Amino acid sequence: MKAVASTAEVLVYKILKRHNEKGWVNWAYEMLVAGYETESLLILAGMRGNLEYFEMWTLTDKVLKELEIDYADQNKVITGYISYIAQRVLSGMESPSVALSILKNLYFDLDHEPLLSDFYDLYYAWEDLQHGEDQWYVAGVDRSNIDQAITACFSNAELLR
Repeated sequence: MKAVASTAEVLVYKILKRHNEKGWVNWAYEMLVAGYETESLLILAGMRGNLEYFEMWTLTDKVLKELEIDYADQNKVITGYISYIAQRVLSGMESPSVALSILKNLYFDLDHEPLLSDFYDLYYAWEDLQHGEDQWYVAGVDRSNIDQAITACFSNAELLR
C-alpha cells in the first residue's frame, strides 16, 4: 500500500512544527479508507473538538512511527510536498495562484529554501503582471506567457515523485 497523497502535507506541518488538527484528523481518515490501520491511526481519525497541541503532536508522531513514515529528511519532505501541490494544480483541484502563494509562504517559513525558489519567483512575477506590464523575477516571462510558465513549472515539479 502507498500512503495517501495528503501525507505530504502532514509531513510539511511536522517539519514546520505547526499544528494542523483538522488536517491531521482528515488525513488519518483517508489513511483508514486507503486500508491502513493502527491503534493510534484509529484514535487520530476519531478526534473531535478543540484538540490539545501536545497531545496531537505526540499522537501524530506515534501514528507516523507505527506506519513507518519518516520525516527526518527535510529535502525529501519538501520535494514530496511540492509534487503534491503540483498534482493538485494540474488536476484542477487547486488554482495556480493559490498554490504559488502556498509555496511562496513555505519558502519564507523555511528560511529561503532553495527547492522553493522557482515558485517564489513565479509568484512575484505573476503578482507583478496582475498590476502592470513588467516583472523582473523570471527572464522571458510576460503577460502573454505567464500561465504557460506556471503550468510548465508545476508539470516539472509533479515529476519529482
